[in-house]
Amino acid sequence: MSHFPPDATGLFVFGATHRTTPIEVREKLSLPAPTAEHLHADLARIAGLREYAVLNTCNRIEFYGVADTPDAAAKVQAAFCQRQQFAEEEFAKYRTSLNGPAAVQHLFEVAAGIDSQLVGETEILGQVKGAYAAAQARRSTGPVLNRVFQKTFQAAKHVRSSTAITEGQVSIANVAVELAYNIFGRLEATRVLLLGAGDIGEKTAKAFRSRGAGSLTVSSRSMERAMALASELDAQALPFEHRAEHLAQFDVVVCSTSAPEAVVLAADVRTAMRGRASRPLFLIDLALPRDVEAEVSKLENVYLYNLDDLAKIAEENRAAREAEIAKCRQIINERASALWKQVESQVTGGPNRTAPPIQPDQEAR
Repeated sequence: MSHFPPDATGLFVFGATHRTTPIEVREKLSLPAPTAEHLHADLARIAGLREYAVLNTCNRIEFYGVADTPDAAAKVQAAFCQRQQFAEEEFAKYRTSLNGPAAVQHLFEVAAGIDSQLVGETEILGQVKGAYAAAQARRSTGPVLNRVFQKTFQAAKHVRSSTAITEGQVSIANVAVELAYNIFGRLEATRVLLLGAGDIGEKTAKAFRSRGAGSLTVSSRSMERAMALASELDAQALPFEHRAEHLAQFDVVVCSTSAPEAVVLAADVRTAMRGRASRPLFLIDLALPRDVEAEVSKLENVYLYNLDDLAKIAEENRAAREAEIAKCRQIINERASALWKQVESQVTGGPNRTAPPIQPDQEAR
């Protein structure tokens, strides 16, 4: 077992993120819904794990918890790695682990968007709220995590309203459209296919529409969802099983499904390119596990961007907002320090604490 620091009692967070973990490893660590349900049952049985919540996104898998015993966090890691069939020794190469006030500050930075690949992006706050809501529904949070998460939401809101951290191309959807614009120029004649009709697919579709994309088609493993989104966007719907045979008709393919394996194969792209003459094909893969086979990037006149490629763009955006990041950190440092003083006694007070759970406020919903 890969050991945690000897002070791993109290409030902790550990996990793997885009900062330390390449995309091919994050694919293996990504937690699909069926596995997640089994894992939560495992975690509920861990002695000494007083509270916990799991944040699972394309760019991070993180476990937040309150431990009464030094080995509780290690048992969480063991349960996760066993479910994922991933060696603990290998996971330890990518794992980050924080305790106490450092864990509070980390969650504040995550929710505020300054720990994201795209600094200042707004999607992460909704994902953190979703993770907290799911933990509440499982009744796996208590007085400590309730207060920490709710104060996190307040801090994130204050950071976004008090600084310019969200200005510029800070959403995945906007970056995708900007990349398409760089390749094709004006988008009026560009044909766009969306594979996946979830939240990120919808936001990306709307971003393309706002920049004048002339033709938009939606395809999803749920035809009902594809048709609903297509109707909302005045677009067309394509049966998912016909995606490969129609690939040559499109200039931009945005992939954001939750499929467990690739849905765009190199062989299909190779066939499609034979019918496109000299016109390029741009694929942007926003899924994890990835939707597009990596071999596609080797094909001539094909442009493929995945989540880690977007990180390079994020660094360019980051340089332009360093002053705003410093302002954010100052706000977060002050609020995280104040919050830790409030919860420290509850964290160290053990399971017989008397403080009642905090009820969710409106900001947490």
